[in-house]
Amino acid sequence: MVQAKALVKRFGDFEAVRGIDVEVRRGEAFGFLGPNGAGKSSTMRMIASVSPRSDGDLKVLGMDPNVEGPRIRARLGVVPQQDNLDNELTVRQNLHVYGRYFGLSRAHVRRKAVELMEFAQLSDRAEDEVEPLSGGMKRRLTIARALVNDPELLLLDEPTTGLDPQARHLLWDRLFRLKAQGVTLIITTHYMDEAEQLCDRLVVMDGGRIVAEGSPAELILRYSTREVVELRFAPGEEAPADRVADLADRVEVLPDRLLLYTAAGESALEQVHQRGVRPLSSLVRRSTLEDVFLRLTGRTLVD
Repeated sequence: MVQAKALVKRFGDFEAVRGIDVEVRRGEAFGFLGPNGAGKSSTMRMIASVSPRSDGDLKVLGMDPNVEGPRIRARLGVVPQQDNLDNELTVRQNLHVYGRYFGLSRAHVRRKAVELMEFAQLSDRAEDEVEPLSGGMKRRLTIARALVNDPELLLLDEPTTGLDPQARHLLWDRLFRLKAQGVTLIITTHYMDEAEQLCDRLVVMDGGRIVAEGSPAELILRYSTREVVELRFAPGEEAPADRVADLADRVEVLPDRLLLYTAAGESALEQVHQRGVRPLSSLVRRSTLEDVFLRLTGRTLVD
């Protein structure tokens, strides 16, 4: 669906995307994981054929965006980072108007709007204006609108930013349903739990480069341990990393806590206590993609 080789995007002297290779297969959910400024959105805009590449090769649906941009865009669905709905129109009218941009007949758009409102769980809000809708409802409507042309490839840029946990999980359910229907998804996110839940494969980006690629499970197995012990200390208190360093495969020192990477978290925590180390709180958890990012870049996703 997407093939990129040595893909570059420059803005003046600034290189936002620095020679990345990407391949997205039909029917999968593919993710770009990384902090703000990593180059994810710039990459998505090139794939969406709305921002020309500065260098390298790019094929989307087998076509060159620089040559066949309109043909590519007709077969894509795009969910931008910020909702750009027509707030003074109703839910139904937003779908009707957007469908007409693709040259679809009025009768087809009317039928499609009914189907999409049901999919987005907005049928009971069909005649309501968009402005008073909740953030989660607006996000679901934005996704529904992106499906009006039955796209083969759906691009979602930070799809759940700003949503509460319940709204996020409802949105995830809608995306799982789309994937089951054969729609290929490309998702950018800085939420590691979202990437683990939604993505078959992903790349971790930092500073415009790809620093790792694989499935979430593969990346965690390759770059982290099975478990992590978190030891939190009082503000200003120096974390005693030297007293516990030998209890783990790796120790990360963060401003407010120590992270001990080990295959046996409970055993390591017991030994921490035996040595008289008394953190404010402690937690044993499984490794996540944020631990992978910390290992690869030396900082957390929210830095």
